[in-house]
Amino acid sequence: MSDSDEVERALVQAADAARFAPSIHNTQPWRWVVREGRLELFGVSERQLREQDPEGRMLLLSCGTALHHAQVALEAEGWRHEVDRPAGEPLAVIRPVEQVPARPEATRHFQMLQVRRTDRRTVTDERVPEDTLRHLVKVVEESGARLHVLGRDQVLALAVAVDRAQHAEAHDDRLAAETATWVGGERPDGTGIPASALPEEVPLTTVAERDFQAKGTLAAGDGHDRAAVYAVLYGDGDGAEDWLRAGEALSRLWLAATEQAVSLLPLSSPVEIPFTRQTLRRMLSDVGFPYLAVRLGTLDPAHSAPPKTPRLPAGQVIDIIPG
Repeated sequence: MSDSDEVERALVQAADAARFAPSIHNTQPWRWVVREGRLELFGVSERQLREQDPEGRMLLLSCGTALHHAQVALEAEGWRHEVDRPAGEPLAVIRPVEQVPARPEATRHFQMLQVRRTDRRTVTDERVPEDTLRHLVKVVEESGARLHVLGRDQVLALAVAVDRAQHAEAHDDRLAAETATWVGGERPDGTGIPASALPEEVPLTTVAERDFQAKGTLAAGDGHDRAAVYAVLYGDGDGAEDWLRAGEALSRLWLAATEQAVSLLPLSSPVEIPFTRQTLRRMLSDVGFPYLAVRLGTLDPAHSAPPKTPRLPAGQVIDIIPG
Protein backbone atom coordinates (compact mmCIF):
# COMPACT_ATOMS: atom_id res chain seq x y z
CA MET A 1 0.00 0.00 0.00
CA SER A 2 1.41 3.42 -0.98
CA ASP A 3 1.74 6.33 1.43
CA SER A 4 -1.15 8.13 -0.30
CA ASP A 5 -3.34 5.04 0.03
CA GLU A 6 -2.47 4.81 3.73
CA VAL A 7 -3.38 8.47 4.26
CA GLU A 8 -6.68 8.04 2.41
CA ARG A 9 -7.53 4.98 4.49
CA ALA A 10 -6.84 6.91 7.71
CA LEU A 11 -8.97 9.84 6.58
CA VAL A 12 -11.89 7.62 5.62
CA GLN A 13 -11.69 5.89 9.00
CA ALA A 14 -11.61 9.26 10.76
CA ALA A 15 -14.69 10.45 8.88
CA ASP A 16 -16.42 7.17 9.70
CA ALA A 17 -15.65 7.60 13.42
CA ALA A 18 -17.02 11.15 13.27
CA ARG A 19 -20.45 9.76 12.33
CA PHE A 20 -20.94 8.97 16.02
CA ALA A 21 -20.46 12.54 17.22
CA PRO A 22 -23.36 14.15 19.14
CA SER A 23 -25.49 16.69 17.30
CA ILE A 24 -28.59 18.77 17.94
CA HIS A 25 -31.57 16.35 17.82
CA ASN A 26 -29.16 13.86 16.21
CA THR A 27 -29.49 15.71 12.89
CA GLN A 28 -25.87 14.88 11.93
CA PRO A 29 -25.63 18.05 9.78
CA TRP A 30 -22.22 17.33 8.27
CA ARG A 31 -20.61 15.90 5.16
CA TRP A 32 -17.00 14.82 4.67
CA VAL A 33 -14.97 14.87 1.48
CA VAL A 34 -11.71 12.89 1.21
CA ARG A 35 -9.42 14.10 -1.54
CA GLU A 36 -5.75 14.68 -2.28
CA GLY A 37 -4.52 13.78 1.19
CA ARG A 38 -6.96 15.92 3.13
CA LEU A 39 -10.32 15.62 4.84
CA GLU A 40 -12.81 18.44 4.28
CA LEU A 41 -15.81 19.15 6.52
CA PHE A 42 -18.98 20.75 5.16
CA GLY A 43 -22.25 21.72 6.82
CA VAL A 44 -25.45 20.27 5.37
CA SER A 45 -28.24 22.84 5.30
CA GLU A 46 -30.85 20.16 4.56
CA ARG A 47 -30.32 18.84 8.09
CA GLN A 48 -30.36 22.25 9.75
CA LEU A 49 -33.19 23.03 12.19
CA ARG A 50 -34.59 26.03 10.34
CA GLU A 51 -37.09 27.01 13.04
CA GLN A 52 -35.04 26.22 16.13
CA ASP A 53 -31.64 27.18 14.73
CA PRO A 54 -32.23 29.74 11.96
CA GLU A 55 -28.71 31.23 12.24
CA GLY A 56 -27.06 27.81 12.10
CA ARG A 57 -25.20 28.11 15.39
CA MET A 58 -26.19 24.65 16.59
CA LEU A 59 -25.34 23.27 13.14
CA LEU A 60 -21.83 24.69 13.50
CA LEU A 61 -21.49 23.42 17.06
CA SER A 62 -22.62 19.97 15.92
CA CYS A 63 -20.09 20.01 13.08
CA GLY A 64 -17.45 20.99 15.63
CA THR A 65 -18.11 17.85 17.66
CA ALA A 66 -17.71 15.77 14.49
CA LEU A 67 -14.47 17.61 13.68
CA HIS A 68 -13.04 16.72 17.08
CA HIS A 69 -14.18 13.11 16.78
CA ALA A 70 -12.30 12.84 13.47
CA GLN A 71 -9.15 14.21 15.11
CA VAL A 72 -9.50 11.72 17.99
CA ALA A 73 -9.67 8.86 15.49
CA LEU A 74 -6.55 10.09 13.68
CA GLU A 75 -4.62 10.51 16.93
CA ALA A 76 -5.59 6.99 18.01
CA GLU A 77 -3.80 5.77 14.85
CA GLY A 78 -0.77 7.92 15.63
CA TRP A 79 -1.40 10.53 12.93
CA ARG A 80 -0.13 14.02 13.64
CA HIS A 81 -2.23 16.49 11.71
CA GLU A 82 -2.98 20.12 10.98
CA VAL A 83 -6.45 21.69 10.98
CA ASP A 84 -7.46 24.77 9.00
CA ARG A 85 -10.75 26.50 9.69
CA PRO A 86 -11.31 28.83 6.74
CA ALA A 87 -14.16 31.31 6.69
CA GLY A 88 -16.99 29.71 4.73
CA GLU A 89 -17.00 26.28 3.14
CA PRO A 90 -15.40 23.93 3.82
CA LEU A 91 -15.77 24.58 7.52
CA ALA A 92 -12.50 22.80 8.25
CA VAL A 93 -9.73 20.91 6.50
CA ILE A 94 -7.64 18.21 8.21
CA ARG A 95 -4.24 17.33 6.74
CA PRO A 96 -2.22 14.41 8.15
CA VAL A 97 1.45 15.30 8.59
CA GLU A 98 3.17 12.13 9.78
CA GLN A 99 2.42 8.88 11.58
CA VAL A 100 4.12 8.14 14.89
CA PRO A 101 3.42 5.61 17.68
CA ALA A 102 0.01 6.37 19.16
CA ARG A 103 -0.03 7.76 22.70
CA PRO A 104 -1.94 5.65 25.29
CA GLU A 105 -4.23 8.58 26.13
CA ALA A 106 -5.17 8.90 22.45
CA THR A 107 -6.31 5.29 22.49
CA ARG A 108 -8.36 5.91 25.65
CA HIS A 109 -10.00 8.94 24.08
CA PHE A 110 -11.02 6.85 21.08
CA GLN A 111 -12.51 4.25 23.40
CA MET A 112 -14.57 6.98 25.10
CA LEU A 113 -15.82 8.08 21.68
CA GLN A 114 -17.31 4.63 21.24
CA VAL A 115 -19.10 4.46 24.63
CA ARG A 116 -20.26 8.09 24.99
CA ARG A 117 -24.05 8.53 25.23
CA THR A 118 -26.61 11.28 25.76
CA ASP A 119 -28.42 10.12 28.91
CA ARG A 120 -31.50 12.16 29.84
CA ARG A 121 -32.33 10.16 32.96
CA THR A 122 -31.92 11.54 36.47
CA VAL A 123 -28.55 11.49 38.19
CA THR A 124 -27.74 10.16 41.67
CA ASP A 125 -27.23 12.14 44.89
CA GLU A 126 -23.48 11.57 44.61
CA ARG A 127 -21.87 14.88 43.66
CA VAL A 128 -19.12 15.08 41.07
CA PRO A 129 -15.79 15.37 42.98
CA GLU A 130 -14.20 18.82 43.00
CA ASP A 131 -10.92 17.55 41.54
CA THR A 132 -12.88 16.02 38.66
CA LEU A 133 -14.62 19.34 38.05
CA ARG A 134 -11.28 21.14 38.02
CA HIS A 135 -9.98 18.61 35.51
CA LEU A 136 -12.98 19.17 33.22
CA VAL A 137 -12.62 22.95 33.45
CA LYS A 138 -8.96 22.57 32.45
CA VAL A 139 -9.87 20.32 29.53
CA VAL A 140 -12.19 22.99 28.14
CA GLU A 141 -9.58 25.71 28.60
CA GLU A 142 -7.06 23.61 26.70
CA SER A 143 -9.62 23.50 23.87
CA GLY A 144 -9.68 27.29 23.63
CA ALA A 145 -13.05 27.78 25.36
CA ARG A 146 -14.11 28.13 28.99
CA LEU A 147 -16.49 26.41 31.40
CA HIS A 148 -18.20 28.47 34.09
CA VAL A 149 -19.51 26.29 36.93
CA LEU A 150 -22.70 27.80 38.34
CA GLY A 151 -23.31 28.53 42.01
CA ARG A 152 -26.64 27.77 43.66
CA ASP A 153 -28.24 31.15 42.87
CA GLN A 154 -27.10 30.91 39.26
CA VAL A 155 -28.54 27.40 38.97
CA LEU A 156 -31.91 28.81 40.01
CA ALA A 157 -31.50 31.57 37.42
CA LEU A 158 -30.68 28.91 34.83
CA ALA A 159 -33.82 27.02 35.81
CA VAL A 160 -35.89 30.14 35.19
CA ALA A 161 -34.16 30.78 31.85
CA VAL A 162 -34.73 27.19 30.70
CA ASP A 163 -38.38 27.36 31.74
CA ARG A 164 -38.93 30.63 29.85
CA ALA A 165 -37.14 29.33 26.76
CA GLN A 166 -39.14 26.11 26.70
CA HIS A 167 -42.39 27.99 27.30
CA ALA A 168 -41.63 30.23 24.31
CA GLU A 169 -40.76 27.28 22.10
CA ALA A 170 -43.77 25.22 23.23
CA HIS A 171 -46.11 27.93 21.90
CA ASP A 172 -44.49 28.02 18.47
CA ASP A 173 -46.43 25.65 16.21
CA ARG A 174 -43.80 25.62 13.47
CA LEU A 175 -41.04 24.76 15.91
CA ALA A 176 -43.16 22.02 17.47
CA ALA A 177 -43.80 20.54 14.03
CA GLU A 178 -40.09 20.65 13.22
CA THR A 179 -39.21 18.89 16.48
CA ALA A 180 -41.78 16.19 15.79
CA THR A 181 -40.02 15.32 12.53
CA TRP A 182 -36.77 14.60 14.40
CA VAL A 183 -37.86 13.17 17.75
CA GLY A 184 -39.84 10.14 18.89
CA GLY A 185 -40.96 6.79 17.56
CA GLU A 186 -38.69 4.63 15.43
CA ARG A 187 -36.01 6.32 13.35
CA PRO A 188 -35.32 4.00 10.42
CA ASP A 189 -33.73 6.73 8.28
CA GLY A 190 -30.66 6.97 10.54
CA THR A 191 -31.26 10.37 12.10
CA GLY A 192 -33.21 11.87 15.00
CA ILE A 193 -33.87 10.76 18.57
CA PRO A 194 -35.86 7.52 18.85
CA ALA A 195 -38.25 6.71 21.69
CA SER A 196 -35.68 4.23 23.02
CA ALA A 197 -33.38 7.16 23.93
CA LEU A 198 -36.07 9.21 25.71
CA PRO A 199 -37.43 8.87 29.27
CA GLU A 200 -41.02 7.72 29.64
CA GLU A 201 -41.74 11.03 31.32
CA VAL A 202 -39.80 14.26 31.82
CA PRO A 203 -37.77 13.85 35.04
CA LEU A 204 -38.67 16.09 37.98
CA THR A 205 -35.66 18.37 38.28
CA THR A 206 -34.83 21.90 39.38
CA VAL A 207 -33.54 22.71 35.90
CA ALA A 208 -36.09 21.24 33.53
CA GLU A 209 -34.99 18.95 30.75
CA ARG A 210 -36.35 19.59 27.29
CA ASP A 211 -39.89 18.29 26.85
CA PHE A 212 -39.93 16.90 23.33
CA GLN A 213 -43.66 16.10 23.56
CA ALA A 214 -42.73 12.56 22.58
CA LYS A 215 -43.14 9.52 24.82
CA GLY A 216 -40.00 7.52 25.43
CA THR A 217 -39.37 4.03 26.74
CA LEU A 218 -36.59 4.64 29.31
CA ALA A 219 -37.45 4.79 33.00
CA ALA A 220 -36.72 8.37 34.08
CA GLY A 221 -35.26 7.25 37.42
CA ASP A 222 -36.05 8.08 41.03
CA GLY A 223 -33.38 10.69 41.59
CA HIS A 224 -33.39 14.44 41.26
CA ASP A 225 -30.75 16.94 40.23
CA ARG A 226 -29.87 18.15 43.73
CA ALA A 227 -26.32 16.80 43.39
CA ALA A 228 -25.96 17.74 39.73
CA VAL A 229 -23.49 20.41 38.66
CA TYR A 230 -24.56 22.93 36.04
CA ALA A 231 -22.13 24.92 33.93
CA VAL A 232 -22.05 27.20 30.91
CA LEU A 233 -19.70 26.55 28.01
CA TYR A 234 -18.60 29.90 26.59
CA GLY A 235 -15.90 31.76 24.72
CA ASP A 236 -14.70 35.15 23.56
CA GLY A 237 -16.26 35.19 20.09
CA ASP A 238 -19.64 34.75 18.46
CA GLY A 239 -18.62 34.08 14.86
CA ALA A 240 -18.88 30.91 12.79
CA GLU A 241 -15.38 29.71 13.69
CA ASP A 242 -16.10 30.33 17.38
CA TRP A 243 -19.16 28.09 17.27
CA LEU A 244 -17.23 25.42 15.39
CA ARG A 245 -14.49 25.52 18.03
CA ALA A 246 -17.18 25.42 20.73
CA GLY A 247 -18.30 22.10 19.30
CA GLU A 248 -14.75 20.81 19.44
CA ALA A 249 -14.52 21.91 23.07
CA LEU A 250 -17.86 20.25 23.88
CA SER A 251 -16.70 16.97 22.32
CA ARG A 252 -13.44 17.06 24.26
CA LEU A 253 -15.31 17.87 27.48
CA TRP A 254 -17.83 15.08 26.87
CA LEU A 255 -15.17 12.44 26.24
CA ALA A 256 -13.21 13.58 29.32
CA ALA A 257 -16.39 13.42 31.41
CA THR A 258 -17.14 9.92 30.09
CA GLU A 259 -13.63 8.82 31.04
CA GLN A 260 -14.29 10.10 34.59
CA ALA A 261 -17.65 8.26 34.77
CA VAL A 262 -19.50 11.59 34.71
CA SER A 263 -22.72 11.99 32.75
CA LEU A 264 -23.01 15.10 30.57
CA LEU A 265 -26.35 16.39 29.32
CA PRO A 266 -26.33 19.42 26.99
CA LEU A 267 -29.04 22.05 27.48
CA SER A 268 -29.35 24.16 24.34
CA SER A 269 -32.80 25.72 24.81
CA PRO A 270 -31.64 28.79 26.80
CA VAL A 271 -29.14 29.58 24.02
CA GLU A 272 -31.74 29.30 21.26
CA ILE A 273 -33.92 32.19 22.51
CA PRO A 274 -32.30 35.66 22.41
CA PHE A 275 -33.63 36.93 25.75
CA THR A 276 -32.68 33.77 27.68
CA ARG A 277 -29.26 33.70 26.01
CA GLN A 278 -28.78 37.20 27.38
CA THR A 279 -29.58 35.80 30.84
CA LEU A 280 -26.74 33.32 30.46
CA ARG A 281 -24.44 36.10 29.32
CA ARG A 282 -25.21 38.07 32.47
CA MET A 283 -24.15 35.00 34.47
CA LEU A 284 -20.78 35.41 32.75
CA SER A 285 -20.69 39.11 33.72
CA ASP A 286 -20.94 39.91 30.00
CA VAL A 287 -17.33 38.85 29.46
CA GLY A 288 -18.07 36.11 26.93
CA PHE A 289 -20.64 34.51 24.65
CA PRO A 290 -22.54 31.43 25.93
CA TYR A 291 -22.64 28.45 23.59
CA LEU A 292 -24.42 25.86 25.72
CA ALA A 293 -25.40 24.95 29.26
CA VAL A 294 -24.52 21.47 30.51
CA ARG A 295 -25.53 19.23 33.39
CA LEU A 296 -22.82 17.10 34.96
CA GLY A 297 -23.75 14.29 37.30
CA THR A 298 -23.18 10.76 38.48
CA LEU A 299 -25.44 8.13 36.97
CA ASP A 300 -26.98 5.27 38.87
CA PRO A 301 -24.56 2.34 38.38
CA ALA A 302 -27.56 0.02 38.27
CA HIS A 303 -28.68 1.66 35.03
CA SER A 304 -27.37 0.19 31.83
CA ALA A 305 -26.35 2.67 29.16
CA PRO A 306 -29.18 3.87 26.93
CA PRO A 307 -29.14 2.40 23.43
CA LYS A 308 -27.18 4.17 20.73
CA THR A 309 -29.07 6.63 18.61
CA PRO A 310 -29.20 5.82 14.89
CA ARG A 311 -26.56 7.04 12.47
CA LEU A 312 -26.59 7.76 8.77
CA PRO A 313 -24.63 5.19 6.74
CA ALA A 314 -21.11 6.17 5.77
CA GLY A 315 -22.06 6.42 2.11
CA GLN A 316 -24.43 9.29 2.84
CA VAL A 317 -21.91 11.45 4.74
CA ILE A 318 -18.53 10.58 3.20
CA ASP A 319 -17.47 11.29 -0.36
CA ILE A 320 -14.16 9.96 -1.67
CA ILE A 321 -12.75 11.82 -4.67
CA PRO A 322 -9.84 9.98 -6.33
CA GLY A 323 -6.65 11.98 -6.75
